Amino acid sequence: MFSQYRTPVLCALVTAVLIGGSAPFTKLLIGGAGPLALAALVSLGSGSGALLFSLAGVFSGTRRNHVEAPLARSDLPWLIGVTLFGGLLAPVTLILSLPATPAATAALLLNFEAVATTLIAAAVFGEWVSRRIWVALGCITAACIVLTQDPSGGIGLSLAALGILLTCLFWAVDNNLGQRLSARDPLRVISVKGIGSGTVVLLLAFAAGEHLPDPPTAIAAMAIGFLCYGGLTSILFLLALRGIGAARAGSLLAVSPFFGVFFSLLLFAEVPAEGFYVALPVMALGAWLLVTEEHSHHHRHEATVHEHRHRHDDLHHDHAHEPGDPTLNGTGEHSHPHAHAGIVHEHPHQPDIHHRHLHRR
Repeated sequence: MFSQYRTPVLCALVTAVLIGGSAPFTKLLIGGAGPLALAALVSLGSGSGALLFSLAGVFSGTRRNHVEAPLARSDLPWLIGVTLFGGLLAPVTLILSLPATPAATAALLLNFEAVATTLIAAAVFGEWVSRRIWVALGCITAACIVLTQDPSGGIGLSLAALGILLTCLFWAVDNNLGQRLSARDPLRVISVKGIGSGTVVLLLAFAAGEHLPDPPTAIAAMAIGFLCYGGLTSILFLLALRGIGAARAGSLLAVSPFFGVFFSLLLFAEVPAEGFYVALPVMALGAWLLVTEEHSHHHRHEATVHEHRHRHDDLHHDHAHEPGDPTLNGTGEHSHPHAHAGIVHEHPHQPDIHHRHLHRR
């Protein structure tokens, strides 16, 4: 797994670091702006940052249109879905829930996204999940239950905590819908998602009587949006989805609570409850099971024609170029419609865009 899938795994892990900082960094800004205005700035920061990156690539002569697959009309339903769930519902729900939730607790509750992403990937989209991953997710879920218990003996649930879990569910839907766009140019996807949802939420904020915060707070919110919510994190996560599928990429985000707790302790000087020391080894075991999972068996590739960013140095892209196809760039990466012949073989793989086959039970 660490050879062929090193890059997408690294993308998922860096995403986990950034997501870990989302709750504590955002909590620092609460009070300086209304919740809707703050959510709008977060989304606009992610989308506008991605747009600037895309424009920089065009003007620098990298010819992104020959490296990444463009959006197509058939992608519109998936774009609407990720904009609604990941760009609008998730950040608004999170920011409404954060004031009544300690930063460390919120960071740990966000770990539910990995579990929800995998459940949706398996139940709705038919993505195969091994017993090892189920065991890993069980460990992580058990650790989250311990970590979110009320130290006084209660069940540890509140409306704010349920709001965090609902946020995770929205992001899980976003992750699975985003896999259907993972072959497309991630910067264009994120630009549409962030700017579209941010504009809608900003209009709602104005309708609710909220005003934009002072410039330093607005800039900070947009920067956090790009780094931790939908800009850089979405770029990295879409690249991870492309390589290892929604279930695996989402599961790797299980390490984000470790970083969330670290940032929370650094910023708010919070001391974890006693349950933290019980849950820590359980969650670490689950994360280790996820990261080291391997999967190999004889599988069939049906003949197909599609387009996405690819190289010619793997098992599935040894095709010849036709007249009019783009030339290779310095990294050998490019994009154009290409055909795959039907084949049956065996090698270690993940449910990426070439391995969404059924499994015998």
